[in-house]
Amino acid sequence: MTSVITGDIIKSRQANPETWITILKNALSFLSSDNSRWEIYRGDSFQIEITDISESFLAAVYLKACIKTIKGLDVRLAIGIGNKAYQGKDVTESNGEAFVFSGETLESLKKEKQNLRVKTSNTKFNVELNLYFKLALVTMDNWTVNSAEVIKLSIENPNALQQELAQLIGTKQDAISKRQKRAGLEHILELNQMYQLKITSL
Repeated sequence: MTSVITGDIIKSRQANPETWITILKNALSFLSSDNSRWEIYRGDSFQIEITDISESFLAAVYLKACIKTIKGLDVRLAIGIGNKAYQGKDVTESNGEAFVFSGETLESLKKEKQNLRVKTSNTKFNVELNLYFKLALVTMDNWTVNSAEVIKLSIENPNALQQELAQLIGTKQDAISKRQKRAGLEHILELNQMYQLKITSL
């Protein structure tokens, strides 16, 4: 079983492509050092395979945070979890349930104007987790550049103290604390724990 995240940049034409393509490439490279596992295509769309399915939600959060460090931009993300029937030379050539679920879900997101959803063969899992995602998006869709930056840093440095994160971006520890709280980091990490727990039943 594997997981696939398919996404596209919202309002990509309103920003210089060089600005977000570099950030997107860096984000995808951070999530997978094997660049055959990810690809950017059709200008502002991308796909990445996350082989450890328990990491797929936090990977999606990380991608969203990276893109939202650019003012005015956001991203739609569809997580598909299932089998892998065929390993292609590139991720977009591979096939199986996870790939189909992810692609289909991205198309439905565009119509429903929602920015994050998961699809598996387990309907109960899908309904429950997508409700949690919808609630989490109330905060995540409204991240400021500062909020997105602190989420990005916190995921990149999971064991770092607030003081250490503050030094990385040249601010104070209490500023990091406030930004993490405003960005809902604690609740996102709690949701990630639940996601990991629920995913073991698939």
